[in-house]
Amino acid sequence: MSIRVVVMSTYIGPVIEARRLGKSFKDLVAVHDVSFSIDRGRIFGLLGPNGAGKTTLVKMLTTLISIDRGGAAVAGHDVAGDPDAVRRVIGLAGQVAAVDEKLSARENLALFARLYKIPRRQRRRRIDELVERFGMAEFADRLASTYSGGQRRRLDIVAALVAEPMALFLDEPTTGLDPRSRADVWDAIRVLAAEGTAILLTTQYLEEADRLADELVVIDRGRTVATGSPELLKHQLGRDVLEVHMATDTDFAAADSTLGAVEGKLGDPSSRQIDVPITTGATQSLDLLRRLEDRGVAISDFRLRRPTLDDVFLALTGNRPTDGGHDSP
Repeated sequence: MSIRVVVMSTYIGPVIEARRLGKSFKDLVAVHDVSFSIDRGRIFGLLGPNGAGKTTLVKMLTTLISIDRGGAAVAGHDVAGDPDAVRRVIGLAGQVAAVDEKLSARENLALFARLYKIPRRQRRRRIDELVERFGMAEFADRLASTYSGGQRRRLDIVAALVAEPMALFLDEPTTGLDPRSRADVWDAIRVLAAEGTAILLTTQYLEEADRLADELVVIDRGRTVATGSPELLKHQLGRDVLEVHMATDTDFAAADSTLGAVEGKLGDPSSRQIDVPITTGATQSLDLLRRLEDRGVAISDFRLRRPTLDDVFLALTGNRPTDGGHDSP
């Protein structure tokens, strides 16, 4: 399912609210006691490893599955009590682009406009506006079967905007896209937020969350483990990272063994890189580098850096993000 409907209004207050939401599938607790709110014009990032419950949360908030515990509202409409009203004020672009490849972008948008019962005299104006605003003119009249992955994804997101939603749910919208296409989708998302749309974004690309989100919630095994802006979460980690690159695979193995007892050390053999949490600044960094030098390890590069969202994610969940993986259930 790619989209749900929308009508802009003069509603004042949080556009999306989750209040201690919970969902279970038999004996599996997929979501437990998750709360947050999103105001108009804000981008809210929902992060977590595969199976953390991200997609389950999105499905509850968009009326696709029932809520077991807690409550939720969109633009003041109760999700459980008035799902039809909720569907009229939201847009949803799921993990897989849902466009008709036998139609052009304009024809796809016209189809959605008819489904949303937009008056015929307004359809062409709305479609022309969307095509122009999101830079689709160069391919809007070609069949979707000829589109690149980025062009299809852009069309999928734009289709969710035909009826002008107050709230837009984007479930891993850039999964599988190349860097250029991903950047194009980011630009489209920023435009929507600037125009007042409240956006809930799930993603496993932490650079995406860092660049786009005003606020984040990190969930793991269905539970909230952290909330705050990207900068706040990085600051709260309370440590820097010594990033060391070894010259050869043999040097990496020696360094990994030498630093094996250091708490929080993380090695990546494919890039011959070791990251070490630093809590006492330059003194600790120099001591570790001397240990490697004494062992005869050839270091090709090193730097002491501020933590990234990858470091925060790892510290909170014990996992590295998995590029492009799908959440479940």
